[in-house]
Amino acid sequence: MAKQQTFSDKSKKTKSADKVSVKVIKGYVSEIGSVRFLEQMVKIDDISQADKVDIN
Repeated sequence: MAKQQTFSDKSKKTKSADKVSVKVIKGYVSEIGSVRFLEQMVKIDDISQADKVDIN
């Protein structure tokens, strides 16, 4: 049987209401003095809000 959906059809369905995905990387000093990094993918409405995102 032939495929009913193509990859582009699937990607059009999963589009989330004009949100932008950004990767937030936060560096901090651990208890023993070494530098550690947290990273997380976050969806935001507008790219101008990227500097206001905080992760824990």
